[in-house]
Amino acid sequence: MVYGRPRLMLDAQMHYCPGCSHGVIHQLIAEVIDEMGIEESTIGIAPVGCAVFAYNYIDIDWQEAAHGRAPAVATAVKRLNPEKMVFTYQGDGDLAAIGTAETIHACNRGENITIVFVNNAIYGMTGGQMAPTTLLDMPTSTCPYGRNAELNGYPLKISDLLALLDGTCLVTRQSVHTAGAVRKAKRVLRKAFENSMAKRGTSVVEFVSTCASGWKMTPEQANLWMEKHMFAKYPLGDLKNI
Repeated sequence: MVYGRPRLMLDAQMHYCPGCSHGVIHQLIAEVIDEMGIEESTIGIAPVGCAVFAYNYIDIDWQEAAHGRAPAVATAVKRLNPEKMVFTYQGDGDLAAIGTAETIHACNRGENITIVFVNNAIYGMTGGQMAPTTLLDMPTSTCPYGRNAELNGYPLKISDLLALLDGTCLVTRQSVHTAGAVRKAKRVLRKAFENSMAKRGTSVVEFVSTCASGWKMTPEQANLWMEKHMFAKYPLGDLKNI
């Protein structure tokens, strides 16, 4: 067999737009959980956003959370079930805007969870509005002439902040735009899940991603734009790995 759908990926038609990074990241999560043999002891937390229907695609236990509150819910789930592997799956608007406090405090406490952070620099689900991670001069539906630092402030490099906290053991930026990047991201994702099971603290895996629909580009154009602009502000690699 050259290729097959990961065993834990349900046979469901995805709602994501063509070229969206979410589908690839879902596949990596399903593959890692399957290869680690922990599907019966894994609990995913999905809040509001493009990934709100993650439970339709990966055959594990899921818990929904209010917008931005996934790290708080994950904290409770992990503390009540310390033998479980608990992870959140969040977008940039969720994690770095309405959920900033929950994210920072969960990481500062060193909760034994993994935070999967999909950063496409825009609110993809609700109409393409400016997000905390939107780049300077990047147009969105709420800043059609581009983000202006004087008016809107600067892009928030939230992972850099999380790497400074004593409670985090792994903070890394990855992407899934090439086959090589996918393989590396999978290795890092497994490391994060192993950290959770070994009670080493909080692991944060940021995926710098595209949103072809929100960016008003084709999938190919979005990948090229991400490489040229997103990686300059959000460079790939480990920010912390202990």
